Amino acid sequence: MIQPQNLQAGDIIGMVCPAGSIPMERVQKCVETLTSCGYQVKLGNTVGAKTNCFSASDSERAADLQEMLDDKSVKAVLCGRGGYGVSRIVNELNWSAFAQQPKWIIGFSDITVLHAALQNAGYMSIHGPMAAAFNKGAQGEPYIQALKDILEGTKTYYEAAPNVLNQLGEVTAPMVGGNLCMIAHLIGSANSFNTQGKILFIEDVGEYHYNLDRLMIQIKNAGLLNNLAGLVVGGFTEMKDPSTDFGATAMEIIHAHVREFKYPICFDFPISHGLPNYPIKEGAIYALKVNSNMVSLNEA
Repeated sequence: MIQPQNLQAGDIIGMVCPAGSIPMERVQKCVETLTSCGYQVKLGNTVGAKTNCFSASDSERAADLQEMLDDKSVKAVLCGRGGYGVSRIVNELNWSAFAQQPKWIIGFSDITVLHAALQNAGYMSIHGPMAAAFNKGAQGEPYIQALKDILEGTKTYYEAAPNVLNQLGEVTAPMVGGNLCMIAHLIGSANSFNTQGKILFIEDVGEYHYNLDRLMIQIKNAGLLNNLAGLVVGGFTEMKDPSTDFGATAMEIIHAHVREFKYPICFDFPISHGLPNYPIKEGAIYALKVNSNMVSLNEA
């Protein structure tokens, strides 16, 4: 797996919105923070733009992202927000210039589609905070700092509280994953995740409990849960209906589908659509330790 170069002071971070839109005023704090960290910021044409539920048309979003991928002066690309739309353009992208000078692609949610494409092409990327996360104040600082650490080559170490649903164990393996809905959406396509022998992490937002159950059935039937090295279950936030309607909480639904497997599993890990949301290097080797007192995840 090819890792992009670490960033240094003065490097340029490009920002684009390859899916949904974000108002320019929501981007300002992100630009200010990155600048104060010593980086330069280049805004794409899709930042602050809006066309229906997207930032721009398919062709405009693809062109904006392509420009950042091709620009040799840009050392990392931060996606402004997720939403919906990357799967409409991902197959139009040309990765030839990127292959000559790989750069970090950063984002989560719908950006999971880009992470999957990069995994299949053999490149690491960062599942992590986007522009809105920079507006979270002191509460968001640990996750922004963790992103900066990864960009500059510092190995991260995360901890989480134990959970009664956890399955104990220790494993060291490549880490892949992201938004559960997008992982299921990609099944059967050229960009489907290869999860075999890897630690899979999942998270999601705004689902109905019955649909979460359906998504778990889909990835299980597709074999994505077979032969994992481990499973990290992040936040499943802003569920659209009460758990009593389905008869089980989000964590209980997921547990029912994975309890038969023997690999280590942790629940409610601090990766989510809200806070907390620690960044993860897709494709990097991580050591996952799940014991009765604590869960830890660190880059090996």
